[in-house]
Amino acid sequence: MAEVVTFYALSVIILAFGLLVVTARNTIYSILFLIVDFLAVALLYAAMNSLLLAMIQVLVYVGGIVVLYLFVVILVNLKRPSEQHVDPGRKSVIGGVMAAAVLAELTVIGVYNAIRPSVVPGAATDVGSVEKVGMALFTNYLIPFEVASMLLLVAMVGAIILAKREL
Repeated sequence: MAEVVTFYALSVIILAFGLLVVTARNTIYSILFLIVDFLAVALLYAAMNSLLLAMIQVLVYVGGIVVLYLFVVILVNLKRPSEQHVDPGRKSVIGGVMAAAVLAELTVIGVYNAIRPSVVPGAATDVGSVEKVGMALFTNYLIPFEVASMLLLVAMVGAIILAKREL
């Protein structure tokens, strides 16, 4: 019973701060709300006994991505008035159709999860453990892991070269 209450309480906090991120007028406040939102997601992972995902959430998203957002906001000139630009080529109808398709997909996934047989409780107790993730990462998924690391290295070198041209 406590797990259900924790899940719903954290879900309400995540949704509330997600709305605050989108509706905040000050960009710095929006980033601070995003930090609280990411920390609540990490608490949700910890409540589900997936401590590895909780720590990755804190280190990568709160420690890395949000700091990157903060640097971008600080470096962008916010004193300039915003431009009132309406794109004549905007495809609102296509966007609405795509949003309806995503909503339909989520509905189908939810219905499928509701009618499928439930998993036996306690059958997968160490799914999120560091040992299981490490063994899977360095045995079955070694090649995709190395390809992803090379892709990130190439992207980093490309970003450095593009930034150096502008300086």
